[in-house]
Amino acid sequence: MNAPLLPGRIEHWPLARLRPYARNAKTHDADQVAKIAASMAEFGWTVPCLVAADGELIAGHGRILAAAQLGLPEAPVIVLGHLTEAQRRAYRIADNKLTELGGWDEALLLEELRGLMAEDFDLGLIGIPEDELDALLHDAEDRAPIDDDIADTIPDAPAEPITRPGDIWALGDHRLICGDATDPAVVARLMDGAQSSLMFTSPPYAQQRDYGAAKEKVGDCL
Repeated sequence: MNAPLLPGRIEHWPLARLRPYARNAKTHDADQVAKIAASMAEFGWTVPCLVAADGELIAGHGRILAAAQLGLPEAPVIVLGHLTEAQRRAYRIADNKLTELGGWDEALLLEELRGLMAEDFDLGLIGIPEDELDALLHDAEDRAPIDDDIADTIPDAPAEPITRPGDIWALGDHRLICGDATDPAVVARLMDGAQSSLMFTSPPYAQQRDYGAAKEKVGDCL
């Protein structure tokens, strides 16, 4: 690997010195440029543009359009003079596509959004479209908090249950049978000749129970 992993320095070039790539496949409509400009006005210019030695833009077309909208005279740039023409063309695509491959942990995202709302921060500056933001917050409001007492309540058995004694459910690599775990015939049918590697014997949830006289007898033997 011959390419430098860290940029040598950040320079400041006049906007007039920068040239858009004529065949740039990434589009920037007026709404996106306005949002980029609003973000730059709020947070500052946090990501330099990437340019070739002759001033042709490699990455940062949207930021340059936003800078022009804000009336800024110059832009921070990193010169990628080590890239070939083919590498520059490939990187323009990679720079945009690689960021699209990541996902979101919606629970953590919602927690962050709620924190920003508590601070009266303008959520219009974070780039989430208004309809998506409304849907995310609306769905969260519909999820009522789970009461511990209600969660532990055993519901009444349905008149026509889906699962009946003897049914075996395949859960990926696991098997679950509806039956009496103390009945050797039920266990044998579930295991189907296989041997278990681990067994919990204090249901529910593997919690220890007070076994009374049996426990005292074990204690006397220790």
